[in-house]
Amino acid sequence: MAVGQLEIVVRGQGLHEFTREVEHWLAGQSYGGDGLCTLFIQHTSASLLIQENADPSARVDLENWLNRLVPENDPLYTHTLEGPDDMPAHIKSALTASSLSIPVVDGHLALGTWQGIYLWEHRYHAGKRRVIMHLGN
Repeated sequence: MAVGQLEIVVRGQGLHEFTREVEHWLAGQSYGGDGLCTLFIQHTSASLLIQENADPSARVDLENWLNRLVPENDPLYTHTLEGPDDMPAHIKSALTASSLSIPVVDGHLALGTWQGIYLWEHRYHAGKRRVIMHLGN
């Protein structure tokens, strides 16, 4: 079993791939067997997902679709002190995932050919987000 933490710098709203960072951490664990890598984001206005890493238009379409589904400035929102993107970010996070589980086979993430691991930032601001990584049997 191993536990680690990543700080992922985000430039603002959108999907930010960090597959290589997880693979690098996994390689440093001297773990050549099979197991499960669990990722957990410690924030309520960002989420995690596995998505296509070849064609950027897929990520643009996802972002546009979710923004249309959860618009800013909805008159029903009462949590508005942190700006017009804050409550939509919480809703988007609730609709997506705060954790991922990825099988590890022979010491490597068992991702498909076109799959990448993404932090989905739902706020406009740039900054750092923390992801906890756990490797277990």
